[in-house]
Amino acid sequence: MTPGVDLLLQGPRGRRLCLEVAMQLDPDVKTLVFWLGYELDTGTGTSRILLTAGASGGTAGPLAAPSPEQLAAGLASLDFANLETELIQAALERSVDTARYWQEPDGEDVLAGLPIISAALAPIAEQLIAEPGIQWFWQSRSVQQWAIDWRPASDPAPLPNDPRQTLTKWGSKERAEEIRAARDRPLDPRANVSGTWWSVPHGLIHTAGRIPAALNLVEDSLGWEHATTVPIRGAGRTLEIRTAEDWISLCRKFPIEVTASRRHDWFRATGRHGRWVIPDWEKVAGEWDAAHLTVLGYLSGATRALQIDAETATVIAGWAPDTTLWLTDVARESDDPRQTWHRTSQGDPWIRVLH
Repeated sequence: MTPGVDLLLQGPRGRRLCLEVAMQLDPDVKTLVFWLGYELDTGTGTSRILLTAGASGGTAGPLAAPSPEQLAAGLASLDFANLETELIQAALERSVDTARYWQEPDGEDVLAGLPIISAALAPIAEQLIAEPGIQWFWQSRSVQQWAIDWRPASDPAPLPNDPRQTLTKWGSKERAEEIRAARDRPLDPRANVSGTWWSVPHGLIHTAGRIPAALNLVEDSLGWEHATTVPIRGAGRTLEIRTAEDWISLCRKFPIEVTASRRHDWFRATGRHGRWVIPDWEKVAGEWDAAHLTVLGYLSGATRALQIDAETATVIAGWAPDTTLWLTDVARESDDPRQTWHRTSQGDPWIRVLH
């Protein structure tokens, strides 16, 4: 099923994808986004400082501050002749790389969320949806999966096992952290406090469907330069998270309270103050063997507050697009060979090492 444009533009990551595509297609648009994003960034003048050399060695900016209307006009005049799958992949990587849940959105995310700019991104979204090379954005979990070990092949780590025990420990830790946070952390969401911000458990087998694409689709990356990809196959019942509504329904059915532990980080990320929940993954495992977040589910749902009811919301955080969480003991390493990948530094392409 082909998604609608509105679904792609619902989420900050989808809008950022479209904006990144536009910047790659037109250098003038890129310049406008640079200046407007700088002005809208909450870190302007502090964590984000602009230094440009003027004629006398001082700082200089554009001759006249650009307006969102100028950018909207530039977006309306884009030429899509050079739109290719590789360009879209690079834009997706940039959208994922700029996702953050522990501080305010950057200026480019704020810019893409302005009504005039969001509306101007619609033709780009239409072009993307029609592009044959990205049909996998809304496909179900593929049979062949890959677990990523961010270490060289000479220093491998064993695959996680005993998911039931892992989820039991996760649930106990989440509840204990919530109790401590409610006791020790201030109620003011603006307080300078940070803690756990992700909404999926660590310690389970996480797999991706496309290699090497998945090596660059990592939120809060640590800049790894080595990776070993392990072929995985698994059976059982897979819950597909295709839209924000799928995630909301999951949280509504299996909620676990995380208000005190996520309050400050998610307020900064979304601007919302209120009650927060995430899925109780230990209970989810009673119905599902795996959960797969499609690329479109990520683009439409991540880094925004998803309203469950009048008082309660949730966030998809720390879950990369086209990634599967294996909740029960059904995933196995297949007989296909492991692959070794390397890059010289962050931003360089991944090269497969042939043995």
